[in-house]
Amino acid sequence: MKLTVVGGGSTYTPELIDGFARLRDSLPVEELVLVDPAAERLELVGGLARRIFAKQGHQGRISVTDDLDAGVDGADAVLLQLRVGGQAAREQDETWPLECGCVGQETTGAGGLAKALRTVPVVLDIAERVRRTNPDAWIIDFTNPVGIVTRALLQAGHKAVGLCNVAIGFQRKFAGLLGVTPSEVHLDHVGLNHLTWETGVRLGGPEGEDVLPELLSEHGEAIAADLRVPRALVDRLGVVPSYYLRYFYAHDEVVRELRTKPSRAAEVAEMERELLKMYGDPELDEKPELLAKRGGAYYSEAAVDLAAGLLGGGGSPYQVVNTYNRGTLPFLPDDAVIEVQAAVGPKGPTPLSVPAVDPLFAGLMANVTAYEDLALEAALRGGRERVFKALLAHPLIGQYEYADALTDRLIAHNREHLAWA
Repeated sequence: MKLTVVGGGSTYTPELIDGFARLRDSLPVEELVLVDPAAERLELVGGLARRIFAKQGHQGRISVTDDLDAGVDGADAVLLQLRVGGQAAREQDETWPLECGCVGQETTGAGGLAKALRTVPVVLDIAERVRRTNPDAWIIDFTNPVGIVTRALLQAGHKAVGLCNVAIGFQRKFAGLLGVTPSEVHLDHVGLNHLTWETGVRLGGPEGEDVLPELLSEHGEAIAADLRVPRALVDRLGVVPSYYLRYFYAHDEVVRELRTKPSRAAEVAEMERELLKMYGDPELDEKPELLAKRGGAYYSEAAVDLAAGLLGGGGSPYQVVNTYNRGTLPFLPDDAVIEVQAAVGPKGPTPLSVPAVDPLFAGLMANVTAYEDLALEAALRGGRERVFKALLAHPLIGQYEYADALTDRLIAHNREHLAWA
């Protein structure tokens, strides 16, 4: 089995490598290729990756290359974890929206749109090159904004599934609070990428007992503290919202906070410098503790599970993925990309049925889906007016003066990445 990681020079790649090494019985990787144009980073990450495999007794071969076509040739699955423009572009995404009083964040709002505009054309080009060399390869997208990127891939006819670590993070957290193993926890997880709610927490599988009321009663304070929202809000919702919902439920509060502290991009950039120094140490043969602060917790477990299911090697019977709606949520178009539990196998994911969704959540999903339609159109066809309409449609913006001002800033800060600008 050959796997290729595009964006393999990321400082987060050792987390993925550690998962491949630990979980090799689920996913017996024989060849792993890390692809990245940043040669110096790639050599550092690749060296540590080989040492991690060696320490854990994994017999698979790891190679690195800046040649995408060679790297994906013959791959059974290709994982995408790239960041067009690097942390410098992320820094911009997180700052210029604040000038208009809007949230500065890399996956939602104006910053999220900027990332989509930079990313979609690049990802589609990569996917086309994968299809030329190996049309049967699965593409697993971890590149944000996952929902929009996955929809672009599916719309272009690629064998693609989107992956996010929010659900597996909740699964691990709830398992700890309940005193059970993670495999015993099945989430009723519903929404769009980075716009999700846990509407049930079941023990044993999709038909198991829902212990969410008990969880909220006994651990509501801790859950709310993790989400940084009042306990009363969680109680009133009766569900556990993703921490990304705080950008919607407490927008102005978040803007005030973001204006008074360094951006997350600046923090991550400093972390990356430290990590790369560590990776250069020939004695280091495990992922360093600092990596846990980098973000993306449990990504490796989720990625291995998904790849194993798609490639026929097993994996959990049900997994939270991003895929076409196709009637699962009747209030959304069939070609919307939703994030829900699905049965995963070699033919791809099949979403499980979802009980009726509270209008409080369904309305926001429908609004953001409309924005994602317009965002994808802007990413594929370009043009100032398309950018403006996408921003105007976003519930975190929604005013024409803001949308106009943000459009100008978005284009100014991303001109080098926009072929039409």
